[in-house]
Amino acid sequence: MTGPTTTVLVTGATGFVGRHLVSALLAKGFKVRAVSRSLEAARAMPWFADVEFVAVDLHAPDLNVESLTRGVDAIAHLAWAGLPNYQALFHFEQNLPLDYGFLKRVIAAGVSQVLVTGTCFEYGLQSGPLDESVTARPCTPYGLAKHTLRLFLEALQREHTFTLQWARLFYLHGEGQNPNSLLASLDRAIDAGDIQFNMSMGDQLRDYLEITAAASQLASLITHRDVGGVINCCSGRPVSVRALVEQRVRQRQSSIVLNLGHYGYSAHEPMAFWGVAQRISQLTGEEHAA
Repeated sequence: MTGPTTTVLVTGATGFVGRHLVSALLAKGFKVRAVSRSLEAARAMPWFADVEFVAVDLHAPDLNVESLTRGVDAIAHLAWAGLPNYQALFHFEQNLPLDYGFLKRVIAAGVSQVLVTGTCFEYGLQSGPLDESVTARPCTPYGLAKHTLRLFLEALQREHTFTLQWARLFYLHGEGQNPNSLLASLDRAIDAGDIQFNMSMGDQLRDYLEITAAASQLASLITHRDVGGVINCCSGRPVSVRALVEQRVRQRQSSIVLNLGHYGYSAHEPMAFWGVAQRISQLTGEEHAA
């Protein structure tokens, strides 16, 4: 477990996941060194005065990693450019080598606990409940790049001793989500007074997790300094896209009509898949019981 003086370096701190993880870490008594390219974006965060903020481009060739990591006990590496364009080749042509190079330097500088966010897209088109032992079969450049980064880091463990926590994120929603994501688009349509909302048939089953719950899971992982490997960051419950949308419509007390079947199904996602949450539940349960 952690003490109050543990310092975590959070990359992508002003992003969708990062902004909430910083808050969750502070609530658990961690010190946070938050990293983002934009000082302006960081100043808008509620936690800005409570962290040590560094505005920097992690891929800059002149980045001083030793200075960035001085006094840091763990890193939560969330930064990843170009989302949600999952099909673009730059995920493995640019992001993969640059992110591996950055993390290798962080590890060489002495940071011994490394949490990196992966993605459920590493599982590819496999259906049903997916636990961490299922072989990754990515079918998108994004999923392939993330999967390969994990393999690179596991190979690096032969030369450097560090704990690798690979947190596979499923479908997250909440404050700060991409404005073109499903629920954000629905909220925008409701706010605009639209009569109907165009969507797919909505019978796909997905694993949805509210962002603050996901951030709490990630923060809990960081308290377990010696727990490594792949950990699904998920709810463990399959929910249909339609049920998720209908729930939000009820919450908003809206009369908007769902235009089901307007869009087809995604080619890079199976019709029904969700994460097995046993491992993350055990870890967070242990923490709650401590």
